[in-house]
Amino acid sequence: MSLADVCIRRPVFATMLSMALVVLGLFSFQQLGLDLFPNVDFPTVTVTTTLNGASVEEMESGVTKPIEEIVNTIDGIDVLRSTTKEGISTIIVQFLLDKSGPVAAQEVRDKVSTIVSKLPTGTDPPIIEKFDVDAQPIMSVTVAGNRNLREVTEIAKKQIKEVIETVGGVGAVIMVGGWERAVNVYVDPDKMAAYQISIPQVRDALREQNIELPGGRVDEGNRELVLRTMGRIADVQTFEDLIVTHFEGRPIRIRDIGRVENGVAEPRSIARLNGKNAVSLIVKKQSGTNTVTVVDSVKAKLDEIGGNLPGDIATHVVTDQSRFIKRTIEEVQRHLILGAILVALTVWLFMRDLRSTLIASVAIPTSIIATFTMMRYMGFTLNNITMLGLVLAVGIVIDDAVVILENIFRHVEERGESPYSAASTATREIALAVMATTLSLIVIFLPIAFMGGIIGRFFRSFGVTVAFSIAVSLLVSFTLTPMLSARFLKPKDKAHSAKEGRFYTAIDRFYGASLRWSLRHRWVIMVLALIVTLSTVPLMKIVGVSFVPNDDQSEFEVIVQTPGGYTLERTDALFQELESKFRELRGVHDIQTMIGDSTGKSRPGEGDVTTGSIYLRLVDLGERTYSQFDVMEDARKLLARYPELRVSVQGVSAFRGGGTRQSEIEFSLLGPSLAKLTTASDQITGQLKATKGFVDVDSTLSVRKPELRATIDRERAAELGIKVEDIAETLGILVGGEPVSKYKEEDEQYDVWL
Repeated sequence: MSLADVCIRRPVFATMLSMALVVLGLFSFQQLGLDLFPNVDFPTVTVTTTLNGASVEEMESGVTKPIEEIVNTIDGIDVLRSTTKEGISTIIVQFLLDKSGPVAAQEVRDKVSTIVSKLPTGTDPPIIEKFDVDAQPIMSVTVAGNRNLREVTEIAKKQIKEVIETVGGVGAVIMVGGWERAVNVYVDPDKMAAYQISIPQVRDALREQNIELPGGRVDEGNRELVLRTMGRIADVQTFEDLIVTHFEGRPIRIRDIGRVENGVAEPRSIARLNGKNAVSLIVKKQSGTNTVTVVDSVKAKLDEIGGNLPGDIATHVVTDQSRFIKRTIEEVQRHLILGAILVALTVWLFMRDLRSTLIASVAIPTSIIATFTMMRYMGFTLNNITMLGLVLAVGIVIDDAVVILENIFRHVEERGESPYSAASTATREIALAVMATTLSLIVIFLPIAFMGGIIGRFFRSFGVTVAFSIAVSLLVSFTLTPMLSARFLKPKDKAHSAKEGRFYTAIDRFYGASLRWSLRHRWVIMVLALIVTLSTVPLMKIVGVSFVPNDDQSEFEVIVQTPGGYTLERTDALFQELESKFRELRGVHDIQTMIGDSTGKSRPGEGDVTTGSIYLRLVDLGERTYSQFDVMEDARKLLARYPELRVSVQGVSAFRGGGTRQSEIEFSLLGPSLAKLTTASDQITGQLKATKGFVDVDSTLSVRKPELRATIDRERAAELGIKVEDIAETLGILVGGEPVSKYKEEDEQYDVWL
């Protein structure tokens, strides 16, 4: 007895079989994540190393090259490249796609750990991170209020940032534009010279006399006590009483050679929203978590803590990746439902029978909903790729049911069989052909899941989703369709046959005539088929090829790098000027500016102040007649008035997050010297800028900052017993400052800068 016969005779079994698939699919749907693209693991590792104040040449020879040499011995490297700037070295290790990302990251850590001790003195431990597409910034929140920015920063850090970091799925929260509280100790070199005090003495005094260490255990009878030396300074002003040394028999304190300020670390970043200074919190999600769920959870937490904030403190969500994801998925879902309705109407148009239409249409929701179970099992999310597969499957999953139903319908109409008998006979008659057709479709789509390369990683979920939905439709057509046909179809007279209508008759005659003509002119059909096939090549070139579609997201950003040597104040003045001009662009709703490091890797008081980004939020697409790309072109024309700037006008990437430069095409130049490479690079970029179709042409050649060099007279230094290291340390502290200790207040610790 065939499966179809069992289901025809046991309708409850057939119903429960399909209902089980539907129920599992519905519960799985509720647990599916919602994202823009699939989570793809790229085996790419970055090694970031900082040495404060080091020149490019020193970083290149002392840090970049040694790390490159040791990392290059790892097996499976595809591309190894580095970027070296003042004080920072970034090495990008791209492995072959068949290498596991976590394994690659661990191998890089193991290799780099072997040369950490050989790096120049003062080098921070290298930060080794696996590039994770799924752990990117997903939203930014600005915090502003009618009070000092230091107070706003404290509130943003303690009452908002630290609370958001506890939300499930949040990987990190980076604060930009805040004034970090610090204790600043300013010293007067003339007074120090008068008392014969050196900078190392002051530094050592601050370190050694502001400390708290355990002192072991003390037995007191039958009690055991822990000994703790209470050496921390309890009040900021007490730092001025700290004794540095003795001069002519009397103690010399900090207040004798300088002053202490309860202030902030040197600001190296600025954040602004619509022209008003603010603190910006950039939220990054954890790998594998759902973007929409994390964003919604953060928003709920912001609403929850909003009542506990001071009345003048306001939070505002500026960038929000979930907005576009929700709109995109809702649009795809709408097309999915509309497609199912149109498919059902098409079936009704030909069969002209409501019962038959409903029986065939049941295959669509059953197959689609059942596919959600497989998606959850495979760890897929509802994204553009999987939803594309489901939309495509809507027109395919009904095919098997229509073929079997049409054959049953034919047996009932033309042969006069009862629906019960026709369901069994007609299904058995065409079962092999239906199975062959379905398996051929599965063979077409399933191999997509095994494609190689980056495209294969992205479309794996597409192939599996479509193939599984088609397989479920085959099961439905052999179980539910014949059972429903046997129970609900009604016999019809030939006079009332659906094939007797004028519409069907006209199509039947036209198709018959076309088929007869085609069989008589086979070579013509073969030539036409060949022409159509070959035409795909020029048509593809006309349409264009892109990995990610350029969607109008009603938002874009401008990445700006100013000439080397610009101070934070000068960069800020330039950005304010750009903001005022951008505000005049059509459709601009919000403008968010961030200057300085937005990656969270720089320490307080450090970071590049010549780079920044301006984010522009436009009014929604339905409220304007022009596109986002028209406004971006207007922004480029505006920026053409500033030839000294290096800029990039771009959409907000879903892969790299905001604030990073994107490029469609990259060329790597190799040569014997940096001078010749610079000349060649300038020639190429000049030609590309003059070529139509290229915008935002730039090179990765670092903008060199002007230097003030102190050259040591070694003979004089040796006569005075002064080492070069002492001179360098003294200049470094007196000019650049250095965090030398910690000040503890309640449960918080703050840097003490000398």
